[in-house]
Amino acid sequence: MLDTVLVPIHRAGWPFIAMFAAAAVGLTWYWTPLGFVGLVLTVWCVYFFRDPARVTPSREGLVISPADGVVQRIDTAPPPPELEMGTAPLPRVAVFMNVFDVHVNRSPADGKVTGKSYRPGKFLNASLDKASVDNERMSLKITTGDGRDIAFVQIAGLVARRILCDVNEGAALMAGQRYGMIRFGSRVDVYLPDGVAPLVCEGQRAVAGETVIADMRAQEPARAGTRR
Repeated sequence: MLDTVLVPIHRAGWPFIAMFAAAAVGLTWYWTPLGFVGLVLTVWCVYFFRDPARVTPSREGLVISPADGVVQRIDTAPPPPELEMGTAPLPRVAVFMNVFDVHVNRSPADGKVTGKSYRPGKFLNASLDKASVDNERMSLKITTGDGRDIAFVQIAGLVARRILCDVNEGAALMAGQRYGMIRFGSRVDVYLPDGVAPLVCEGQRAVAGETVIADMRAQEPARAGTRR
C-alpha cells in the first residue's frame, strides 16, 4: 500500500511543488479558506510529478508505450521530416496524457538514439490531429539491434509549456527507461516500422513502460476493440 501512495517524485517537479506550497502559505495568511485551495493545488502538483516504478516486458521485438494515457489515435502518417526517415506513411500510435496522468516518458524499445530534433511551434490542444504537425515537439529516433527505426515524439499540449528530454544522439536506451517528461498535459506519438501492426486499440488506456503497443516479430493483424 505504501509503495502505491508514497511514490518517488520526478526531480523536475520540486521547484513547482515549492512554489505551490509557498503560495498556499501566502493564501492562508491572507484568508484561511484560500489556503485550503492552495493546499489542494499543492497536493495535485505533487501527484502530477509522481514517478512510479514500472515492470517492463523484456523480449526482443516488443514496442512498449512511452506514455501513460489513452490511445487516442491509430493511423498512418509520415514521421517528422527532421528525423530524415522519409516521407512514406508509417503506422502511428498516439497516446494522449491528461493532467492527471503520470507525465514521465519512457523508451519504447531497446536501441541507440540515432536522431534527435527539437521543433518550436504552437500550443494547440494535443488531442487535435494537426497538433502533431503544428505544435512544439521533441522527436527521437532509435535504431534497434536488428536495424529497424522507431520514432517517438513528445508533443506539447494546450497548457504544456515545457518538454524535457534527458538523452542525446548516441545514447543507448533500454525499453522502459525514463528519458524525459512533458509538463501539464500533452501527447506522445510512436511511429512503428513499416508493416508492424499495433496491438492496442483506440480508446484503450496505456501504461508507460508496461503496455505492449506492438510486436515487431508478430504476424497478426491490427486488433479491433469493443467498448463494454
